[in-house]
Amino acid sequence: MTLRDRVAVLQQDITTLAVDAIANAANSSLLGGGGVDGAIHRAAGPELAAYCRNLNGCKTGDAKISPGFRLAAKWVIHAVGPVWNGGAGGEDALLASCYRNAMRLAESKDCRTVAFPSISTGIYGFPIERAARIAVTQVKQALVDDLRFEKVYHVCFSADDAAVYQKAVDEIYS
Repeated sequence: MTLRDRVAVLQQDITTLAVDAIANAANSSLLGGGGVDGAIHRAAGPELAAYCRNLNGCKTGDAKISPGFRLAAKWVIHAVGPVWNGGAGGEDALLASCYRNAMRLAESKDCRTVAFPSISTGIYGFPIERAARIAVTQVKQALVDDLRFEKVYHVCFSADDAAVYQKAVDEIYS
């Protein structure tokens, strides 16, 4: 299996994926919100919010892990991405850190399959093309560094976002 075979782009509801871990585009409270975060909390059930209350929040650029509860995924990795403020506030580095920390947590739980949403590109306003390149680059480095990962999915809600991620995958894995 080649490195490229270990990554895929999907247009799907991330909450339905039967993978070892799904990443959540979380806010710093870890207590749910809108978009992907809200969908994951609704699908996982109230146990997720109860568990996350004991995690004491999370800093931007970092990640924490919880059980998946009612999700098909065993684990939820709550990654807190940056709010886009024009790019001069270290947003690229913080977003890259999110993905690196999420992959480290997946590794710590011996996950072989991981799914990521497009972190920070919703209400946080991070430009999708820029975010996709950062996400795909960080995941590729994790795949190079750790052979345990069999498949990592970049999961997008819209066809337009999936096309942006597919372009980034095609370029970065060429």
